[in-house]
Amino acid sequence: MSEQAIVERIISDAEEEARAIIAEAEERAKATVAGATTDAERNRRGTEAEVKAKADSIFDGKAAVARLDSAKILLAEKRGVIDEIYARALEKLLNLSEKETLSLCTRLLDEHAEEGDELVFADNFRYAQAVSALPVVKQKKLKVATKRAKLDGGFMLCGKHSDKNLSYGAILAMDREEQQAEIASVIFNSGL
Repeated sequence: MSEQAIVERIISDAEEEARAIIAEAEERAKATVAGATTDAERNRRGTEAEVKAKADSIFDGKAAVARLDSAKILLAEKRGVIDEIYARALEKLLNLSEKETLSLCTRLLDEHAEEGDELVFADNFRYAQAVSALPVVKQKKLKVATKRAKLDGGFMLCGKHSDKNLSYGAILAMDREEQQAEIASVIFNSGL
């Protein structure tokens, strides 16, 4: 073989080897690009899922806060309705007729007065003289105070062992404590 043929053969082999190396490099590049594309797609999907989860969490949190705020507003309105009911009840008690007032006071004194208690009327109590003349007052030897107290109608009993606030406001507050849930149930569940 001549020198020229050997050189051509070497060049031909080198070119073929170069093509093989280039082809292999291109294949590896394609594989690397495909792997990178797959990784990028996987990362993109993961990031999208993470963003969606965070957005859902924020949305759920905001929705929960909105529900809680709504429930607070509704509860405040319901309390306002019950406040109004008891304010009207107090007004009605303050405006009872003399006969109704004496009947109520007789019952309260029978149930709560102890012998020798002092009867202290509210500033705005209109029938103090009539109540002072009730048989139960004489029977239980109740003393009638000359000074009056700042109460929501009615009276107080001041005794040796304890004082009893039987003002209309105190009676209604006790009633509200005991009956509020039932009243709310009747009013708000019956659609009144």
